Amino acid sequence: MSVRLVDSADVDERAEIGDGSSVWHLAQVREHAVLGRNCVVGRGAYVGTGVTIGDNCKIQNYALVYEPAVLEDGVFVGPAVVLTNDTFPRAVNPDGSQKSGADWEAVGVTLREGSSIGARAVCVAPVTVGRWATVAAGSVVTKDVPDFALVAGVPARRLKWVGRAGVPLEARGDGRWICPRTGDEYVESDGRLAEAGRGTEEIDT
Repeated sequence: MSVRLVDSADVDERAEIGDGSSVWHLAQVREHAVLGRNCVVGRGAYVGTGVTIGDNCKIQNYALVYEPAVLEDGVFVGPAVVLTNDTFPRAVNPDGSQKSGADWEAVGVTLREGSSIGARAVCVAPVTVGRWATVAAGSVVTKDVPDFALVAGVPARRLKWVGRAGVPLEARGDGRWICPRTGDEYVESDGRLAEAGRGTEEIDT
């Protein structure tokens, strides 16, 4: 397998790009960023310094992934998504002097395995989007998203549960849910969802 870097992409020589990955036109991958295997970075996308991206991830056109974001395996980041890194952004200090890198502390967004962020959504750091969760297009995420949750709105709130296939689950009663596409079963307990037989997994705070 090989890496595909198109001529107009700006990939720092200190970045690590995994086998089978592609970086497309006008995309920028900064120093010390790490991309896993079989990743796609779309046209005009930005991957910040030291960002860590797992295997089989897709960063769609013009998405902005600011450091120190962490994306686990199988994450989808839609077109024009923004993962922020500054809780209280300002261009200047209180005395009017321009801020430098030493004047603020970057905080990151964490996207867990299999999660998807819809087009033009914004994740306001520091937040964690749980395993196989889905953030609807145009949403603004201001708090952690549980595993398998479908959230939407400004600010984003949970509307439904989704499975690994990404489609809404169907209720079967007694806290049990089923995926209409795969037939996989899930169990809800205390506002969390887990795959049947695997137990509820806590997301980081």
